[in-house]
Amino acid sequence: MPQPSAAPPAPAPAPEAAAPPRPRPPAVRATLVASAVALLLIAAIVFGSRLLRNFDSALLPYAVATVFLAFGVAYRYTVWISAPPARRLFRQGWRSFFSPENFRTAPTALPRMIATYLGFQKFLGARSHARWAAHQLLFWGCLLAAVITFPLTWGWFTFTSGTGSGPGYEMRIWGFKVIGFDSASVLGWAMFHGLDLAAVLVIAGAGYFLWRRMRDRAATTGQRFGYDLIPLLALIVVSVTGLLLTFSEVFLHGGGYAFLAILHMASVVFTLIYIPFGKFFHIVQRPAAVGMQLFKYTARQNDKIFTCRRCGEPVDTAPYIEGLRGTMRELHLEFDEFTTYCPRCKRILRGGAYLTHVKRGFS
Repeated sequence: MPQPSAAPPAPAPAPEAAAPPRPRPPAVRATLVASAVALLLIAAIVFGSRLLRNFDSALLPYAVATVFLAFGVAYRYTVWISAPPARRLFRQGWRSFFSPENFRTAPTALPRMIATYLGFQKFLGARSHARWAAHQLLFWGCLLAAVITFPLTWGWFTFTSGTGSGPGYEMRIWGFKVIGFDSASVLGWAMFHGLDLAAVLVIAGAGYFLWRRMRDRAATTGQRFGYDLIPLLALIVVSVTGLLLTFSEVFLHGGGYAFLAILHMASVVFTLIYIPFGKFFHIVQRPAAVGMQLFKYTARQNDKIFTCRRCGEPVDTAPYIEGLRGTMRELHLEFDEFTTYCPRCKRILRGGAYLTHVKRGFS
């Protein structure tokens, strides 16, 4: 009797293709970047202060707060640019910044945008001249305070006197002499009272915005205490306590100076740690907008203007519209075609859709 033939051996399973490496989650990547930035700052403090020889131990809490500030800013900034819209604009901005063609066709565009958009913030003048002036006071006051405070805190700046008590002083950066001055001169007074001048500017600017948030109905409607009022109050407390330190030294012969110094230190440390997690973060975000403005400006110079599909009116630059559509597709928003219409036509199309699909249900 014939025996049944043996079944052919089953084919060996094909080896599975290696799965592509999964990208790190934004939080993990942000933590690594922030840790690296904090370590770099610590190294810069150590070496910039000549191995801590010029570091003032009394300023240690300020230095620690700046390290936390660096970590927080780097962490949140990395998370921010991990989102598809911010990542796309970030890349396009840097591509425009390093583009040889842009430097050739518009060599003065970037310096002008830095001066007008970051320095003088002309876009605020279109909203209100008073708000623009107050923001200028706040901006330049904070910038002056940061330029003075951070290097002093890190031990990068030192003021030394050959006689031990003046009036001649030398300002040194990283141990190298930069300038000599007389403390009794106008320059010397400005050097030693720069933080007081910054405090006056900040109080004037923050005071106006605080007054506006108390009186202006449009501002009070949507404001939040932690997001809108806490930053202004923190700036005012820092500035007032700083001025009180000078007042105590000059007029009270040091009376209450120790208490005021602790109060001022606490307010500064709180403000520095708060920066990455509140409204102050827009200070870090604003320079990225310059790259986006440069990207749009150079596209206009090359006549790459996208016109509305319905009425033919100019909408924006063609690369910007294409980037916006790409971002909406990445976010799985199924109405990216609306970016090809001007605002007026968008309203007309939405109204027509409402009359066709919604209003009909009530007839």
